[in-house]
Amino acid sequence: METDTATTENLPTEQPDTEPTAEELAAGPVVDLARGLEAIFMVADQPQSIVSLATALNAPVAEIRKTITALRADFDGEGEGPRRGFELREVGGGWRIYVRADYDAAVRDFVYTQNPSRLSQAALETLAVIAYKQPISRGAIAAVRAVNVDSVVRTLLSRGLITEAFTDNETGAIHYETTELMLVQLGINSIAELPPISPLLSDGSDGFDEQR
Repeated sequence: METDTATTENLPTEQPDTEPTAEELAAGPVVDLARGLEAIFMVADQPQSIVSLATALNAPVAEIRKTITALRADFDGEGEGPRRGFELREVGGGWRIYVRADYDAAVRDFVYTQNPSRLSQAALETLAVIAYKQPISRGAIAAVRAVNVDSVVRTLLSRGLITEAFTDNETGAIHYETTELMLVQLGINSIAELPPISPLLSDGSDGFDEQR
């Protein structure tokens, strides 16, 4: 019996067959960060922050930032390949793919043929008033446009392009401002990037002096 025990103790211990857990599988790095980022940008409908991208790809923030810089240059044709029809922009606190300005008209025409429902001229004019004068009340918007803007304001609210900023305690008037979604749609980071309006007007004013 002693011999049997000694022999058994000297035998190699078999390791149980185990499969890696989901956490262990997720811990592996993406082989090609550039292609991983490109895939995410192609399906994302909102700007993606550096942190969220680093989390999704399980990579250091510094590597994500470095790869985005290289990917942006690649899209711009700074490497060996041709310039793409889209570009990477930093907007709304993150990064997103946008159609290159050269192809705006072609894409607009295509989108319109697929879905002709887009903002009316009245809605665009009202949105411009809010963007340049925000926060602004519905009454003040109507005074600038010299028309009733109730339905247009409701449309812009439903589209998520404007939101209620605050309510005046004395008058009860709701003041409106543009949203981050509007910045994303325009491809800008802030309202400060809107072009000055005075050069577009014949008298050189901003068109809103009488409302201030």
